[in-house]
Amino acid sequence: MTENSKLNLTIEKAHGNMYKVEMRDHHCNYCCVYEPSVKQAMQYALYWFEKSEEREEANKIHGRAVQAMQKLDKESGILKGHYDGLD
Repeated sequence: MTENSKLNLTIEKAHGNMYKVEMRDHHCNYCCVYEPSVKQAMQYALYWFEKSEEREEANKIHGRAVQAMQKLDKESGILKGHYDGLD
């Protein structure tokens, strides 16, 4: 884990018989789901927190891929300095 190992979990009663589950991991990734019971809410939260390192690595890979695509686009002349795709 990183230096900031704080995990946030909030479970509250929502509409009908559902529970709103809000989570934020130590990488500041956020998730909100609705589950039919507190037990299922806790099970999902445990699963989600266990996957935090895999999710962070996937986010880093995605970021590097976007940077590589931008570099290739710029080298080929598709981009002229604007990353909004309106060049």
